[in-house]
Amino acid sequence: MRFIIIIFIILTNTNFSYSAQIDRAYFAGGCFWCMEESFEKINGVNKVVSGYSGGSTKNPTYKEVIYSNTGHFEVVEIIYDKEIVSYRDLLKNFWLNIDPFDSFGQFCDKGYSYRSVAFYQNEKEKDLINKDIKDLENKFNRKIVTYVRKFENFYKAEDYHQNYYIVQFEKYLRYKKACKREEILNSIWSK
Repeated sequence: MRFIIIIFIILTNTNFSYSAQIDRAYFAGGCFWCMEESFEKINGVNKVVSGYSGGSTKNPTYKEVIYSNTGHFEVVEIIYDKEIVSYRDLLKNFWLNIDPFDSFGQFCDKGYSYRSVAFYQNEKEKDLINKDIKDLENKFNRKIVTYVRKFENFYKAEDYHQNYYIVQFEKYLRYKKACKREEILNSIWSK
């Protein structure tokens, strides 16, 4: 029965599009399992892949990213249809799913690899990110500590990280609840 439920969730949360307007976006918001969940629910997002980006080590492993000095962050690659959802919409979702004031990581995950990062691939994306930062700093009267980085490379994480929030649903919910992710997000963004 659990297998059928997992297949149903996968099929209902996947928004396949076969448009020529397919693009990619990259964000780091702490645990990539949580970021994967938040982006896969958006209409026009075809797929979200957990991985690593921002560092110098080629093809890093999870242990290297978390425990070594690779310079990488836990990142999601969002494959989306620009005819259905814009980069602007994805960026808005990114902000609503992170704590942009935490310079030590995100929620219960602390350390460099868990910092929040908005990666840009062109000047238009960079301008949108910087405009949002300025607007948010004015709104909250606080400094945003989310990094803004030029996108270079993306390395897919190990298979057991992909769709973790679906495949390991109960473990994922316990982790998310223990980190108080939703409570913290509500305390920031409901203002």
